[in-house]
Amino acid sequence: MRAPDWAVDMTDLHVHASPSLLPRHGTDPETVAAERAQGFGTVVLKAHEGSTVERAALAGEGVYGGIVLNRAVGGANPDAVEVAARLGGRMVWLPTVSSRNHKAAAAAPELVVHRGFELGLVEVVEDGRMRPEWYDVLDSVARHDLVLASGHLSVEETVVVFAEASRRGVRRLLVNHPMMAFLHWADPLGAVLAELGAHLELGILPDLLGAPDEGSLRLVDVYPHSLLVFGGDLGHAEHPAPADIVPQWMRSLEERAGAKDAAAITTRTTRQLLLE
Repeated sequence: MRAPDWAVDMTDLHVHASPSLLPRHGTDPETVAAERAQGFGTVVLKAHEGSTVERAALAGEGVYGGIVLNRAVGGANPDAVEVAARLGGRMVWLPTVSSRNHKAAAAAPELVVHRGFELGLVEVVEDGRMRPEWYDVLDSVARHDLVLASGHLSVEETVVVFAEASRRGVRRLLVNHPMMAFLHWADPLGAVLAELGAHLELGILPDLLGAPDEGSLRLVDVYPHSLLVFGGDLGHAEHPAPADIVPQWMRSLEERAGAKDAAAITTRTTRQLLLE
């Protein structure tokens, strides 16, 4: 299946490659080349192990990185964010495998591929409030105008953190793969996120792992299109490579959103969140 004609110079905010403690389809150069072959001009490398900023700098023009604030980098570590930003990073992900939500759902089908890769717990929200050690992290994100991404926090926790982040001047907010079942999406929480101006990540992986009526594409019907962006979350060796799934998924997006909005979501809107 061919991708739609509009699927050119797209941006992917969520790409995994090796080196990694998890099996990946290819190295950074191999993965970037595979993404380019599917029409992605801009790619963001993500690694649960820590920073991809230095790797992105070596991977070529249009490749960006960031830092995941798991225990491996100290959790709520504003110095790590500062270094990542000054080296050209654009994304800061809240804890993924270190989050309490991930650990509580470790047996869920969509997280099976992470078994054997455990890191220590990093707490972010406690008793319905963001823990104070995260304030300096948010301030660094705001100062450098970075994207703050929710990682594997639950949607309820994400609302708490994003509300505080907005108060502290963070203007680029991204909810990662919100339709993954272990994140506990609820439409009323989506309404709060929309009021905060938070972008939702439409991804291929949630649509591969979930029921047809519970995947990312459902968000096209319930969330402002101007706040939808693309992050495929591909790269794990047990899931399809981009060539095997991207064209088909883009066709499905076109059917759901229409060609004009599908093109805007995957190109202009996603790139604006990252860079403009």
